[in-house]
Amino acid sequence: MSNSLLNTIQIITAVILIAVILMQVRGQGGGLFGASDGSFRTRRGIEKTLFQATIILSFLFIIISIISAKLL
Repeated sequence: MSNSLLNTIQIITAVILIAVILMQVRGQGGGLFGASDGSFRTRRGIEKTLFQATIILSFLFIIISIISAKLL
């Protein structure tokens, strides 16, 4: 893979990751630094999907970054 293709994939992954994180924060409501209620809740539905997508996209972003750095 060329370095410019990896950079493009990395930028797209970063933008999608930012969007997923912002949707998670908006969905929780409450205060500036997280949910206003301190109780533990299980994630269900779209909240669980967004959480799993955040983990997968973060892992993918890190892997692409390492591969891109090795090619330099």
